[in-house]
Amino acid sequence: MPPRSRYPQSERLFAHAARILPGGVDSPVRAFRSVGATPLFVTRASGARIEDADGHTYIDYVMSWGPLIHGHAPRGLIKALGDAAKRGTSFGAPTELETRLAHRVAMLMPTIERVRFVSSGTEAAMSALRVARAATRRDKIVKFEGCYHGHADSFLVQAGSGATTLGVPTSPGVPAAVAADTLLARYNDLESVERVVAAHDGQIAAVIVEPIAGNMGVVPPADGFLQGLRALCDREGMLLIFDEVISGFRAAAGGAQQIVGVRPDLTCLGKIIGGGLPVGAYGGRAEIMELVAPAGPVYQAGTLSGNPLAMTAGLWCLMELSPKLYRHLAKLGARLAAGLADAARAAAVPLQVNAFGSVLTPFFTSQPVRDYQSALTADTRAYGTFFRGMLARGIYPPPSQFEAWFLSGAHSQKDVDKTVKAAYAAMKEIST
Repeated sequence: MPPRSRYPQSERLFAHAARILPGGVDSPVRAFRSVGATPLFVTRASGARIEDADGHTYIDYVMSWGPLIHGHAPRGLIKALGDAAKRGTSFGAPTELETRLAHRVAMLMPTIERVRFVSSGTEAAMSALRVARAATRRDKIVKFEGCYHGHADSFLVQAGSGATTLGVPTSPGVPAAVAADTLLARYNDLESVERVVAAHDGQIAAVIVEPIAGNMGVVPPADGFLQGLRALCDREGMLLIFDEVISGFRAAAGGAQQIVGVRPDLTCLGKIIGGGLPVGAYGGRAEIMELVAPAGPVYQAGTLSGNPLAMTAGLWCLMELSPKLYRHLAKLGARLAAGLADAARAAAVPLQVNAFGSVLTPFFTSQPVRDYQSALTADTRAYGTFFRGMLARGIYPPPSQFEAWFLSGAHSQKDVDKTVKAAYAAMKEIST
C-alpha cells in the first residue's frame, strides 16, 4: 500500500486545475516540475508565513518572487487597500495617486526624471526597448545569457555558438527575424560585449542588463562590469537599460544603481512598487521619455496602467522603506547564507551561496557561479531533494534551482535559525 500523501488537497486541486489551465498553472515555475513535486495550493499568508490547502504552514522564502519586502498582508497595506477599494478599483482615467507614486520613485532613483506606469515587468522591459530603438534609430539590442526581461519576443532568445552569434528563439512562436535583432553576451564578461558591438558597429540601440542578476539565480556584478557597460554605451551611442524589476528598492532604496554608482539611461521597475499587486514601470532621462505618447510618437498604452489599487500599494510600500529595514534584511541575509553554507559543509555537499542583501541563491555546485554557464553546473537533482526535504520541515524555498530566495521585514532571526536547522537535515538526505 503506497504511503499517504502529505498534500492530498493540493494534489486534488492541481488535478482539477490541469483540466482547464495549461499545465495546471498560470506561470511555469509554479508547476514544481524541476523539483519533482506537485505544487502546493496556498490558501492564506501572513507575515513571513504561508498556509497550504492541507493546513500546513511554512516559512516563505518566495515572497511572491520578491515584491513582499514588508511581508505578507501587513496591516497598514491592507487598510490602505481597503480604503482605496471603497473609492473604486479601476477608472481608466488619471488619478493623483499616479503622480504621487511617480514623485516617490523619482526621489529614490534620481536617474528617473520621467516615469510611465504599466502592469507588469514584461511590459516595462518591452516598452523601454521600443523607446531605446526610437531614440537611437537602431534596431538591435544586446542582452545577457541567463538574464530574463519578461516574455516579449525580443527577449526569448539564447546564445548561439559564440558571443557574436545572432540569437535563436528559445520558444516556438518567436519569429526568427525578431530573434535576429537580439544579440547575446556573457554576464560579467565585458570583452564579450565588446566583441558583439564591434561585429555590429552602429546597429545596436541598447544594452539591457539586470545590474544584479536574479533570473539564473542570484549573481552579483563583477567589479567594473557595469561601469564598463556605461563607458561602452557612451562611446558607441547606445543606451544602457537597467532591468531593476527585482533589484529595484530591494537591493537598496535607490536600487542597485545606487550601490554601484552607475547611471542608466532607462530603468525598468516592478515587484515592490506594486506591493504585491500587478505593476511595472519604466523611466529615465526626460529627453528620452518625452518620446512616449502622447508627449511623443512612441506608442504605448494600457487600460490598467496606474491602477488606483496598485498605486496605493506602491505608495504604502515605498513610504515604509527605511535604513532600519535594510539593516535588518542584510543581517538576516548574511545569517541565512552562512547557515546554508555550514549545513552543506557538514553534509559534504558541494554548495556555493551567492547573496546580495536580502536575496540569495544556494547553488549545488563546487565552482563559483559568476554567469549563466557556471550557474548551469548546479546539480538540479540535488536541489530537488533539498527542496522536498525543506518543504517537509516547514520551509518554502523557490521551486527551482535557478531562482532567488527573498527575505522580508517580517522574517526574524528565529525564522532563519529554524530554516538553517531544517537545511542541516535536508542536506543529509542529499548525501545519503
